[in-house]
Amino acid sequence: MACLSILFLIRKEKKLNYNFVDNDVIGNALLDFYNKNYTTDIIVKSSISEDDFIPIPYLFRSQKELSELEGKALSLCKGKVLDIGAGSGCHSVILEGKGIGVTAIDTSKGAVEVMQKRVLKAFNINFYDVTEKYDTLLFLMNGVGIAKTLDGLQKFLLKAKSLLNNGGQIILDSSDISYMFKEDDGSMLVDLNSAYYGDVTYQMEYKGVKANKFSWLFVDFETLKSAAVDLGFNVELIFEDKNAQYLAKLSI
Repeated sequence: MACLSILFLIRKEKKLNYNFVDNDVIGNALLDFYNKNYTTDIIVKSSISEDDFIPIPYLFRSQKELSELEGKALSLCKGKVLDIGAGSGCHSVILEGKGIGVTAIDTSKGAVEVMQKRVLKAFNINFYDVTEKYDTLLFLMNGVGIAKTLDGLQKFLLKAKSLLNNGGQIILDSSDISYMFKEDDGSMLVDLNSAYYGDVTYQMEYKGVKANKFSWLFVDFETLKSAAVDLGFNVELIFEDKNAQYLAKLSI
């Protein structure tokens, strides 16, 4: 699997007429799959690559279908857990099955509806509006992307820190996507006057309807570590795969 964990090889899709609720691309796709109306996948357009797509069944994967990184991440969860950007709730379902109390949140109304149908404690709320404290904050599927850009990383980390109980931890993954800009001689084709190379813009399309563009951050581990240490975190690299996708634990 490529290090951009939600992205896959492109395939052409026939556009269909479809009425969305609030342009909720992810939510409508998840609801279609849950209600056995799955016919097509989500097309993903980005500022750094050709079009890709998200196979909807992948968003409902079971414990046996998890990557090694995901398995390690869930094994670290403890205490009262908040699963941020939970999507269909696949990680929360597994944690619940292990007897770990978890609350799931997502900004997609459709995703939250699916999670509630799966009998999860799920809420339609933005991470930055959460006020309750937790022992573990779980950010998977490049969850650090919620920071949007490198400039937003400090705000993201400060908010996360404010939600931790004493001894709490943040479990998150991201990727160093510098490889996408490397030349054959190993040099990097990056405009030093432009934004950080991990600042990516996405737009999703489902059944012919396009959602609004959004920013999503991919941050290399050393940059994440430097920012987190400056804010008083202890930072540990838990796992890294051959595609430069890594799992980190930040604790206080």
